[in-house]
Amino acid sequence: MPLYLSQRTVHHLRLIQDQLDQLHVNAPPRALLVPGSPGPARRVIVFTGSFNPPTLAHLAMLKQARYYAQAHPPVSVYAAFSKLTVDKESVEYPLLLDRIALLQRVLHTREPHAGIMLFNRGLYVEQAQAIRASFSHVRRVLFLIGFDKVLQIFDPHYYEDRDAALEELFAQAELLVAPRGDEGARELEDLLAHPENQRFARYVHALPLSSSYRNMSSTRVREKDPLALHEVPQEVRQFMRETRAYDAPLHLRDGSTRDYYGERVRDLTALLGKQAVS
Repeated sequence: MPLYLSQRTVHHLRLIQDQLDQLHVNAPPRALLVPGSPGPARRVIVFTGSFNPPTLAHLAMLKQARYYAQAHPPVSVYAAFSKLTVDKESVEYPLLLDRIALLQRVLHTREPHAGIMLFNRGLYVEQAQAIRASFSHVRRVLFLIGFDKVLQIFDPHYYEDRDAALEELFAQAELLVAPRGDEGARELEDLLAHPENQRFARYVHALPLSSSYRNMSSTRVREKDPLALHEVPQEVRQFMRETRAYDAPLHLRDGSTRDYYGERVRDLTALLGKQAVS
């Protein structure tokens, strides 16, 4: 069946695609807000991810960020996508356009305080530079991350000169880490207590998060783990049913195949009048 979308939806998708087209990965760091997102306050919390798809754990982290923002006003909270995602360049489907629109739909009903920010760079230090260059009134940037990500940030294997790279990062931003449960909080304390990390500890802040979210995984959802399907919002399950974005091409009895999501990409490209971004 041909893809049917309202004119309002097509217009909104075209606005998002226009923004993605402006984000050139080889250009200086740049940040844009998805239409409908609130403008940033002097302090911002940014949660960058692939959100492929968004899970209840993602929403829980954004909810905790909202509580933090309410205790430290004025702070704006954003989920964020990078057009160039470090370590995940191979992710192609669903389209980045679809992932942005889906997350915006989820946030509209479940975390309406949060906006969506787009970057042309994947490194946190570059994203902090992008925020400061694009929104000159922003004075403080905090990146919301999970414990696995903070381990990577402090891991010397990712750097030629770890301390120099961390000094550059923490000159631009701080980290708001959501360790899952009491055990995770202790692990974060232990990590920051290491002699080589102590000098950076004041830039890292813990944000409590229930251990019930510890094992939620977008990967398991994409792999259609039946248990994992209960770990995403209803809007995500509806998107999966309607688009078959995570389904392999269907093998028909006549020996041919049908790629339902590939057909959606083709139809979206025709509706937008331009190539949709993967």
